[in-house]
Amino acid sequence: MLLKHANILVVDDDPDVLIALRLLLKSKVKNVTTEQNPANLIHLIKTQQFDIVILDMNFNGLINTGNEGIYWLNKIKETNKNLTVILITAYSDLELAIRGLKQGASDFLVKPWKNDKLIAALCDSLDQKLSKHNKNARTLVKGTKLLGESKVMEAVFLKVKKIAPTDANILILGENGTGKDLIAKAIHDNSLRKNKPFVKVDVGALTETLFESELFGYKKGAFTDAREDRKGRFETAHGGTLFLDEIGNISLQQQARLLTVLQNRHVTPLGSNHSIPIDIRLICATNLQIQSLSNETLFRRDLIYRINTVEIMIPPLRTRGRDVVVLAKHFVEIYSDKYTKSGFKLDDSFIQKLCNYPFPGNVRELQYALERAVIMAETSILNEDDLVFSPLEKNIQALHEDDFKLETVEKNAILKVIEKNNGNISKSAKLLGITRTALYRRLNKYGL
Repeated sequence: MLLKHANILVVDDDPDVLIALRLLLKSKVKNVTTEQNPANLIHLIKTQQFDIVILDMNFNGLINTGNEGIYWLNKIKETNKNLTVILITAYSDLELAIRGLKQGASDFLVKPWKNDKLIAALCDSLDQKLSKHNKNARTLVKGTKLLGESKVMEAVFLKVKKIAPTDANILILGENGTGKDLIAKAIHDNSLRKNKPFVKVDVGALTETLFESELFGYKKGAFTDAREDRKGRFETAHGGTLFLDEIGNISLQQQARLLTVLQNRHVTPLGSNHSIPIDIRLICATNLQIQSLSNETLFRRDLIYRINTVEIMIPPLRTRGRDVVVLAKHFVEIYSDKYTKSGFKLDDSFIQKLCNYPFPGNVRELQYALERAVIMAETSILNEDDLVFSPLEKNIQALHEDDFKLETVEKNAILKVIEKNNGNISKSAKLLGITRTALYRRLNKYGL
């Protein structure tokens, strides 16, 4: 969960503390609730939804427990054992704070706190909470290692879990570098075909002359360089999964050939008069938007229906919140081992720079940036100076500036809402806050 989506409850009998925390947090979180009297605490958490409680350790009350913070911590856990609690304590109460950690607190802050440390503690607590929540969902995706604790990736993992055991054809959508091939492999690893071949083909890189021979195979003598029989990728994947990457880049002629094979469920190698039955589960991927694929001058509608029983949209890294830190630690560990360097720690400035960068190249760009950082690092602590981003991706990002034009934003919003409502114009107009007539005018304006 991102901090900006969090609901925070602060309980402290010092009004100055409450004012300071409200001023600090009100622009960074969804909602801040403050309370001076801890006796009202239980009623609040029963009647409102909070993600974190920031709890003082000492109050001017009548409860004789040795420490009121421990008492109220236990009350919170009795009421909602999953609610995250961060304790606020003075230096003299450190032993009690440690007791609090043992009894279920997530973290503690020492007065007077530093604002950046407090924000970091909140982010870490939210990450831990989401990690626990997502643990079961992620472990259900076995085999290929998928990393991510954000809500958008949780939805992807759950979709993979649901569709993997079926034989449904899958279309994976997403920008370059988002990890579409890993999702395809995860679907195979969790399918009933997991012990059979997983065959990947970058069909977008195949020329017209290579397309048929690569996918369907050929017999000896079929053409000049055909010195022996060779199985095509369809036949090689028999019984397993065939993953066709960059499917959106193939020509209409190639699409027609592919459609024939998918309809008839057999291939005929070049130079042969005999067809070979095939049994494959098909997964395709493209970086094109579904709206582009629906343009019949670019892509056959009948092929789309064949390959797109279920679609999965992989979100870009810039929308995945703290996943960037999870992935960064993973890559640093991998490259530390690869280049036999000592274990690295990520400085706060390094993490801040990671979180502020939009990653136009997505996970692939992050991976290369981390490999370079590990190779070039002078010390075992990586700071912001060790993190250098590719100028190539910055140039690519500049090409997409049109995406922020008002007309483009409006057009994309209309397309998404209509798609969400399955083409229902009345519902779409209501959701957009305009009349049906106004929506029709905009559809005509953008040629939709």
